[in-house]
Amino acid sequence: MSEAREFDIIVYGATGFTGRLVAEYLSLTHKEVPWAMAGRGLAKLESVRAEINAPASIALISANASDPGSLEAMTRRAKVVITTVGPYQQYGEPLVAACVKTGTDYVDLCGEPNWMREMIARYHVPASASDARIVHSCGFDSIPFDLGVFFLQQSARERFGAPCQRVRGRVRKMKGTFSGGTMASMFATLEAVRRDPSLAVVLADPFALSPEKLVQQPSGEAVVHDDGIGWAAPFIMATINTKNVHRSNALLAYAYGRDFAYDEMMLTGEGAAGEKRARASRKQGGLQAALLRFAPTRALLRSFALPKPGQGPSKQARETGFYEVLFAGQIPDGRTLRAVVTGDKDPGYGSTSKMIAEAALCLRDTALATTKGGVWTPAAAMGAPLIERLQSRAGLKFGIEG
Repeated sequence: MSEAREFDIIVYGATGFTGRLVAEYLSLTHKEVPWAMAGRGLAKLESVRAEINAPASIALISANASDPGSLEAMTRRAKVVITTVGPYQQYGEPLVAACVKTGTDYVDLCGEPNWMREMIARYHVPASASDARIVHSCGFDSIPFDLGVFFLQQSARERFGAPCQRVRGRVRKMKGTFSGGTMASMFATLEAVRRDPSLAVVLADPFALSPEKLVQQPSGEAVVHDDGIGWAAPFIMATINTKNVHRSNALLAYAYGRDFAYDEMMLTGEGAAGEKRARASRKQGGLQAALLRFAPTRALLRSFALPKPGQGPSKQARETGFYEVLFAGQIPDGRTLRAVVTGDKDPGYGSTSKMIAEAALCLRDTALATTKGGVWTPAAAMGAPLIERLQSRAGLKFGIEG
């Protein structure tokens, strides 16, 4: 990006639930940053700007995924575009294409690995040529996990002189909810698999976003007991997080090693009670997955209990949410190290809105991030500088345990 840009940040999708939270966060905490709000309708944008008490000087931009020209015009005005407009497999590609064409940096909240795989195949090389840095998964999926492994591996090299060959990601605590946007992305992925069953292989492959397959990985699908950690059950976000962690390893020239193994699960406790909870969780998760693959069930859920896109948890729920993730690593000689990542808000919204905003600002400061264009992960693009920003501004903490 050689030419001057009018705005450091444009929040595209600012009238949606998460986009509004991102805009509100920027308005409250980054008053010095030149930024703008973008979406389909100026009237709705004006209403949101007033609702979040943002200054009237914050610019409003009309742009629409169905109008590539409007997206190109918008991206030419920004250093970085934040997009919260999903499902990305339905609405995301025109913006990626516009950012690549105009050499504009981009961050999203995507947890749709089938779509991300397509974007890597289509745009990694063109983005490298235009110097556009496209960074997917800059929310709860997958920043705490991607950067948690990065932090652990940095610490292992400092302490042991070598990275951990085996890392277990274990969610110890989490309080939060899904929004309509998250559910819409999940339904879109299920529908894509229905239309093309071969995508199920992509979803199951931990190396689906990586240039090559390496060593066999733990499945994370069975109930397991980790010595000194506890009983663990499958974790719903592992499908996307593991893929991003392995892509980070590849983009970092295999800094974690070519024999690196990683899996993610949810801890349920020790003893007989912990085992019982783990088995019940796995059984319930399997039943839910089977039901969601059944089209009438999805239709029923859409019409009744689930929030619609643009809806999400209350402010109280966002403020009282939290999460804590353990990363237990082992180097080849058997020595171990543990890192912990915590967040102070509801993971999907209160924390995510801060994470994506800080990722965009970190990317804006080119001295803190890679200067090479391409399709990146948060850890590979920003690494330690993003960890520092998240700890100082976004309520996350990264630490070594024990």
